[in-house]
Amino acid sequence: QVQLVESGGGLVQAGGSLKLSCAASGRTFSSYAMGWFRQAPGKEREFVAVISWSGDTTYYADSVKGRFTISRGITKNTAYLQMNSLKPEDTAVYYCAADLTRATMDDRLYDYWGRGTQVTVSS
Repeated sequence: QVQLVESGGGLVQAGGSLKLSCAASGRTFSSYAMGWFRQAPGKEREFVAVISWSGDTTYYADSVKGRFTISRGITKNTAYLQMNSLKPEDTAVYYCAADLTRATMDDRLYDYWGRGTQVTVSS
């Protein structure tokens, strides 16, 4: 089992920045990719970014490319999502997830999920 806890969400004005963190605990001796997803009210959950265990591979949704950066901590048990130039359409609950097999954009393949952190961007 891997437990994931997100933090860093909040209210920010358009054009501002936030940095989300995801701390993993439990089965942390395993290698796993870590991804970020988000879900806005009335919408389906969507992929945001993913980083491989080594950190060498990252993928981003087109909607956040150039504005968001995913990274891992030195111990690899923490993942970060630096969000710059935030827009009102970035408002959502952001979820961290871990995949024991691959770095993927498909949320159906992830093994563990956090409970989410709310990000609200005001115009």
